[in-house]
Amino acid sequence: MAGFWTGAAALATAGRRGRRWPQPLMRSVALWTVKHVPLYSRRYLVASRTLCSAGYDSNEKTFDKILIANRGEIACRVIKTCKKMGIKTVAIHSEVDASSVHVKMADEAVCVGPAPTSKSYLNMDAIMDAVRNTRAQAVHPGYGFLSENKEFAKRLAAEDVIFIGPDTHAIQAMGDKIESKLLAKKAKVNTIPGFDGVVKDADEAVRIAREIGYPVMIKASAGGGGKGMRIAWDDEETRDGFRFSSQEAASSFGDDRLLIEKFIDNPRHIEIQVLGDKHGNALWLNERECSIQRRNQKVVEEAPSIFLDSETRRAMGEQAVALAKAVNYSSAGTVEFLVDSKKNFYFLEMNTRLQDPYKSFGLPSVGRLSQYEEPIRLPGVRVDSGIQPGSDISIYYDPMISKLITYGSDRTEALKRMEDALDNYVIRGVTHNVALLREVIINSRFIEGDINTKFLSDVYPDGFKGHQLTETERNQFLAVASSLFVASQLRAQHFQDHGNSRVPIVKPQVASWELSVKLHDEIHTVVASKSGPTFSVEVDGSKLNVTSTWNLASPLLSVNVDGTQRTIQCLSREAGGNMSIQFLGTVYKVRILTKLAAELHKFMLEKAAEDTSSILRSPMPGVVVAISVKPGDLVAEGQEICVIEAMKMQNSMTAGKTGKVKSVHCKAGDTVGEGDLLVELE
Repeated sequence: MAGFWTGAAALATAGRRGRRWPQPLMRSVALWTVKHVPLYSRRYLVASRTLCSAGYDSNEKTFDKILIANRGEIACRVIKTCKKMGIKTVAIHSEVDASSVHVKMADEAVCVGPAPTSKSYLNMDAIMDAVRNTRAQAVHPGYGFLSENKEFAKRLAAEDVIFIGPDTHAIQAMGDKIESKLLAKKAKVNTIPGFDGVVKDADEAVRIAREIGYPVMIKASAGGGGKGMRIAWDDEETRDGFRFSSQEAASSFGDDRLLIEKFIDNPRHIEIQVLGDKHGNALWLNERECSIQRRNQKVVEEAPSIFLDSETRRAMGEQAVALAKAVNYSSAGTVEFLVDSKKNFYFLEMNTRLQDPYKSFGLPSVGRLSQYEEPIRLPGVRVDSGIQPGSDISIYYDPMISKLITYGSDRTEALKRMEDALDNYVIRGVTHNVALLREVIINSRFIEGDINTKFLSDVYPDGFKGHQLTETERNQFLAVASSLFVASQLRAQHFQDHGNSRVPIVKPQVASWELSVKLHDEIHTVVASKSGPTFSVEVDGSKLNVTSTWNLASPLLSVNVDGTQRTIQCLSREAGGNMSIQFLGTVYKVRILTKLAAELHKFMLEKAAEDTSSILRSPMPGVVVAISVKPGDLVAEGQEICVIEAMKMQNSMTAGKTGKVKSVHCKAGDTVGEGDLLVELE
């Protein structure tokens, strides 16, 4: 295997007791849509292989037909593996997912209800009907949804249908955070101090939090992946955390039970993969570092962790195996630990599935993918996705686009390949998180391994605002943008004469172009001249040479700036000189005008900006969960006005100033779009 992780089979065949295979060096990221807001930070690198598509005995008896009780990327991967093994597949889908990729890939497809997950992908009655009607012999739950639901596994067993995963005992034991913590203690696994029972109400939550000592973590007993989780530093935050966590838990998992435990500040989040069989054997398959998070949701993962030494790694692996054996675990699973700066580690939870996570964060963006190209032509790159050009990202599900994975012979190579892959990933029609992913992997703290779960808030205390250009990078960008502008102007002037023109064409001879370029409210003087494929550009006195094929029809453009190779994307060009260009992962808006046009532009009137202090608009598409005010109410700045749920996450909308409520334009249960007016203040 050398140092490469080349396929899923590596996990399935990774060593017997006492033998460790070489650890793969790998980086991966999960891409999904996000909405730009002032105070947030984005996400991800994942390192996992969840399905074995090779290494099985073709003579071994397999299922004839499997139903996949999931959607998107994981459903597509299960279907691909089944096709390789000659197994027929059944896809389930909601009404809005009728044209999804996983539906088209499967041999059969069954609609199980309308868009909301509670009425479709969590609708056990409809899914059981689909199993019976299609005569599926087994069900693969993927991750999320019903993958850790013991009732679903029991109902399948009652009808002699195989649940591809652990048995109901393990699901119940490990799927419930309260029970799993008690079992972990019994198995002598290190655990976090906290309350081991179910919290009944907000008053009890406050009492327990005071006994444990602030800060505390409030989280859903039946959940995971950041949903239904809140950190509380005082009584007020505990009450709010109890309310939001219980609502999110009920919405996502159908179970609003909560637990409270001590919050360990500045820890690392490290996971151990385990495998168990039905003969009492279990083994661990090394770790993944998942410390870069926001809102308790993983942003970046990598394998191996550069923080662990062999002794700590072995101790964590042995405790993970002890826990798996304690519940007679007979499948693939993930044991999560928090690790402090002194390498003390504490059991967090066990997921009765392979962890291959992606989670939404910030404010999600929805829309249709107008253009989509994955960078799979690059070496050492893998993309797991369940979308295609034209796919819709809806408000009802996690807004993931894909999981982008890179691997190499060492960490430096894997990171460089990730950087190149992000630059070459074409995603149009929705806002995405490429910029943050790229910034994380080139950050000096990340490269040195100086990370913890507060990395994003420490590095971006005022929110992520994109890549901050150095003077050299700024000049490179201005030179590239100016060259692109002139190239587009020359193409527009081109006239293909077939000898039928009645009017002689006089081609203008321009030796150089004097341009006025506006970037970040600063005006720069640029002079460009062209010789073959190369532009000679002078930016504020600095001279640069920019060379490219200048294929403006391509979504990707490779340019060479004084010997430095860059891959850029021109997202838009307008007649008025406005351009949006993706450079070093971040999209920059620039206005380029000729010298004459710039002089005339001074006489154009600017559109007055809307005063938003007295109005509250929805920053995202979603569903109104609650309205906290009515006309005539007095509200203080920062007071909660309403709660919007999108992609199964609840977001509190607050007043921008102190005032009286003039009107309310929505009610609980309403579906709202981005920019819709919610509340007006006098």
